[in-house]
Amino acid sequence: WKNSFKRPDSVPRLIAALIRHGDYRQLPDTPSAHQPFPLNAEGEAQARQAGTILRQTIAEHGWSLCSEVDSSQLLRAWQTAQIIIEILGDLFPATPRLTAYDELAERGLGSAANLSVSAIAEIIREDPRFDELPADWKSNSRFRLPLQGAESLLEAGTRVAAHIEAQMRSLSETATQDTLKLFIGHGAAFRHAAYHMGVLSFEQIAQLSMYHAQPVFLEYLAQDGWRHVGGEWKVRARHSEYTD
Repeated sequence: WKNSFKRPDSVPRLIAALIRHGDYRQLPDTPSAHQPFPLNAEGEAQARQAGTILRQTIAEHGWSLCSEVDSSQLLRAWQTAQIIIEILGDLFPATPRLTAYDELAERGLGSAANLSVSAIAEIIREDPRFDELPADWKSNSRFRLPLQGAESLLEAGTRVAAHIEAQMRSLSETATQDTLKLFIGHGAAFRHAAYHMGVLSFEQIAQLSMYHAQPVFLEYLAQDGWRHVGGEWKVRARHSEYTD
């Protein structure tokens, strides 16, 4: 746990827990992270473990737990959040409220959502307006499919970072004690958000991943930005593709 930075005693510490959803049922060879499927049994167990880790961390640091919990609209993130809320139930100072947001979704592929890799490549190949897809198109942070509604990983990270920033700024206006707020979403979008928030370098985006349902804790320092204060990023296998 990183304690090198000390805030004035009169200023509450505000911590955002970024939590990747648990493992889920998904279509094979399909890069879209907008698949609408639920957690599998392993994912449910991972979400329960996340609740246990959060309970222990809250007790260790004496944090208050924000009753407003944010998740992605996608079912696997919402289910992960629901399980965590059930486990932490007695720690919330008020009845917890889970709100799902489009802004916390993973990178969107627009009109190619939930198509297979081969189907997407064929669509691009047959469209006279487009060049062949680059070999690394799924993991290239700057690349955006040339299809309506698509976005790049960096663009998704900008969207997620803006949501987290706004929510923590709002929390800072009312918090009277050290407080933890939960955000349940997707690994690649969270990592790219962390880059925009100044927590990861651009090179680290490709080097790191997130464990399923294992919180990474970032402290909100208002005009001083953010700092990583707990939870481990997962070191990515070399040349592996981004997954949400």
